[in-house]
Amino acid sequence: MKVDKVVECRSLYKSYSGKEALKGIDLSLGRGKIVGLLGPNGSGKTTLIKILNGLLTPTAGEVLIDGEKPGVYTKSVISYLPDKTYFADWMKVEDALDMFQDFYKDFDRNKANNMCSSMNIDPKVKIKTMSKGTKEKVQLILTMARKAQLYLLDEPIAGVDPAARDFILSTIINNYNEEGTVVISTHLISDIERVLDEVVFIKDGEIVRHSTVDEIKAEEGKSIDDVFRDTFKMVFTGGNGNDR
Repeated sequence: MKVDKVVECRSLYKSYSGKEALKGIDLSLGRGKIVGLLGPNGSGKTTLIKILNGLLTPTAGEVLIDGEKPGVYTKSVISYLPDKTYFADWMKVEDALDMFQDFYKDFDRNKANNMCSSMNIDPKVKIKTMSKGTKEKVQLILTMARKAQLYLLDEPIAGVDPAARDFILSTIINNYNEEGTVVISTHLISDIERVLDEVVFIKDGEIVRHSTVDEIKAEEGKSIDDVFRDTFKMVFTGGNGNDR
């Protein structure tokens, strides 16, 4: 039986060489939502996503994905889009599709083929010959062709032009499993706020706000982008390092 919450984080901490990247994160995410994980570079977005995905172990606290601790089961229900490409040089697009079909029972090959066709991507082409933007589209296809419980998308629209951003967002909202939840990590708020149901603001490893988009707009009378800029204006004026 499915639990109500796809994600449960309780008192989650993560330290690197004595420096705290996450500081007591408490977070619950329900089903059927598109959630923005929003914060400037260095705020802890990627660290949190990697912990949810089981790639990092928290220093303290508990994580549950679909009611289970990170492990074999949770990897089978999470579809992860990293912020870096991961293809081997020898791979053609069809090789990557074959690999995902072998690894994941919930991978829909027909859906993947249809997305390739809509994006004018030839499955016979070697991935290493493609542009950075096209490689990112292939990774997006692999991620969204699964019927996952949780989609973790780390900066899916960074480094692409505005037209490509719209195309990527429409691909996400038209292809995710509506019984699952999508988490989109980004600092490009104005481009994605129209697709979001909820937002989580993260700053210096702490969640400073978690609300629905409708609640924020009703309370503030502003766009999510404007509220984000107000919340993080000290960060933007003061400078920051790379995200972790």
